[in-house]
Amino acid sequence: MNTEEIIEQLKQEKDAVILAHYYAAPEVQAVADYVGDSFYLSKLAAGLPNKTLVFCGVSFMGESGKLLSPDKTVLLPDSEADCPMAHMVREETIQAARRAYEDLAVVCYVNSTAQIKSWSDVCVTSSNAVKIVEDLPNEHILFIPDKNLARHVAEQVPGKHIIIPDGYCPIHDQMSAEEIKKQKGLHPEAKVLAHPECGPKILELADYIGSTSGIIGYAAQSSEKEFIIATEAGVSYELEKERPDAAFYFAETLPVCEGMKRITLEGIAHVLRTGENEVHVEDVLVGPAGDTLKRMLELAAEKGRS
Repeated sequence: MNTEEIIEQLKQEKDAVILAHYYAAPEVQAVADYVGDSFYLSKLAAGLPNKTLVFCGVSFMGESGKLLSPDKTVLLPDSEADCPMAHMVREETIQAARRAYEDLAVVCYVNSTAQIKSWSDVCVTSSNAVKIVEDLPNEHILFIPDKNLARHVAEQVPGKHIIIPDGYCPIHDQMSAEEIKKQKGLHPEAKVLAHPECGPKILELADYIGSTSGIIGYAAQSSEKEFIIATEAGVSYELEKERPDAAFYFAETLPVCEGMKRITLEGIAHVLRTGENEVHVEDVLVGPAGDTLKRMLELAAEKGRS
């Protein structure tokens, strides 16, 4: 049997489901039962009957999955797959902000560790951050850890005082606006679709700013035939499935997340076979970190969003 067939057999034996992020390698997305962004997968997994969840992504995704599915076995195909931005918050920063503002809400991007979530009041995704911040009763918002998403939210919600952090996604933040302009010069009719984790110079060039799933949805529903994509290159797999008639262009310096690309078919088969790399969240973090995710679900449900 080839590796794909072995994975399929092991899935049946272990009552497992494979969940892959859009940034995973194409062959990983191809064997997944579900492909999506990090929070969609965690929320989806909580409602699935399977006892074992294999998260094909970075460590914070596995933690989020475990927080929302504490009774299930959560496995990561590579225990070293990580997101640098997920760690870019110091507790002292949060404590100082709470001392400075009585009505402060600490809003935490889902791309963060369970510990950082435990210090926060509510979690958000790139697709619902603007509306959740807008609906919070608090005037002062510490938005962690991504400065670019925080700045984007601040522009969309001018009535709030958004405290901008210094964290960032290396892949999105270092993307070159000049390279995007070069692609626009080569393809003047192409629409620029950008993730809000990109820097402001990229977002100024964008025809659409949205989450990974938002970018895919925009391209899928558009009548346009050419798109310049300002996010991680793994999204091309789903874009090409949705729009085989369209052309997608990326920056010349291809934006690739090394953490996501650590996930391999061999790694999936290995953890299914052995049960290694099981995700555990410290007991002291389970309650407060889980609460930030659950509050997001509640706030999103109130407005028919998720």
